[in-house]
Amino acid sequence: MNVIAVILGGGAGTRLQPLTTERSKPAVPIAGKYRLVDIPISNCINNDIKRIFVLTQFNSESLHRHIHTSYKFDGFSQNFVRILAAQQTPDGDAWYLGTADAVRKTLNHYSNEKADYVVILSGDQLYNMDFKAMINEHVERGAEVTIATKPTDRRDAGALGILEVDSESRITNFVEKPGDTPELTALRAPMYEEERFLASMGIYIFNTEVLNRLLQGNDMDFGKEVIPKAIKDTKVCSYIYEGYWRDIGTIRNFWESSLQLTDELPEFSLYNSESPIYTHMRYLPPSKVLSCVVNNCLLSEGCILSGREVTRSIVGIRGVIGQGTIMRNTVMMGADSYEDEQGDSGEAIPLGIGKDCHIENAIIDKNARIGDQVVISPQGKEDGKYELYTVSEGVIVIPKGTLIPSGTIL
Repeated sequence: MNVIAVILGGGAGTRLQPLTTERSKPAVPIAGKYRLVDIPISNCINNDIKRIFVLTQFNSESLHRHIHTSYKFDGFSQNFVRILAAQQTPDGDAWYLGTADAVRKTLNHYSNEKADYVVILSGDQLYNMDFKAMINEHVERGAEVTIATKPTDRRDAGALGILEVDSESRITNFVEKPGDTPELTALRAPMYEEERFLASMGIYIFNTEVLNRLLQGNDMDFGKEVIPKAIKDTKVCSYIYEGYWRDIGTIRNFWESSLQLTDELPEFSLYNSESPIYTHMRYLPPSKVLSCVVNNCLLSEGCILSGREVTRSIVGIRGVIGQGTIMRNTVMMGADSYEDEQGDSGEAIPLGIGKDCHIENAIIDKNARIGDQVVISPQGKEDGKYELYTVSEGVIVIPKGTLIPSGTIL
């Protein structure tokens, strides 16, 4: 089956600030050693979809570098992960103005592949999905467009894009964020005895000629414009996905989703040998634990832990934690290099976390320098951007490259 994938690099990612101040959403580190974009790319590779386009625009340098160094196929094959950045052309000089506009402006690149089907994915979601089953169902139903949908209850449905389907799973209506209203009640999914609703996951399969036709106009977004219009005269079907799926759209979502990976039996497993997650090979040494009690943690390569306690946390690549430090419910993203690789940095405080610190409910971005006896906690703080940190929905975030002097209490 001739299939290509298009991964949308996302917009400015304002709800993930400050993690997206210097990088795009798909380039945000996840689970210590990966990037968010590794999730959709790995899902594609594991389902034998190995011609992949990644559309990028905002803060894309680190994403470009990661993809270039990570995904290199056999030179004698036709497989690739190709970056399509927003660019000026004779046809226009505007940036991508939405998900549909991004695909429209790059259609000429896909046409060379002569694919029968195009799978369109988001670059900032966490899931492990069988695209083969979705494509097979798309073909068997004679669908022209298929949308992956996630069953959800009334509590969450009001804030999502909800699809109404008939008994044959054909989509007949789409309502964006209907709220807890009678309109939502009318969208109830008929295949469930209990009250359930089908939310769009932002994962689409298009017949190629249908995609070309639907993008002939000036619609900018798939969810808000293209799909609602297509329902009227195109066979648009629902593919129900019952597995784990999480949209990494906010700081709170990112923090919660990350820490859930440290559970004994997490809903999203990193240890499925049949569906591995691929990323950049770094050739780092093993992590070293010197004198630290470690509970329910993910330790990436090249870490050095001398702390007192690290509980329900993630320690990213080259993460260093000093003696006597306590860290709980924290995502630490590590560093891009070791101190001795940088030479004399001129900084009195080395990369990593110093001695006798206490850190809770935090995200510490890459290359942070945290001195000794520092306290970091969101307790009692209002949401907002401060000089050395940001607080969002009960999570305190230390931005990339921040230096926090010894003795600081945040």
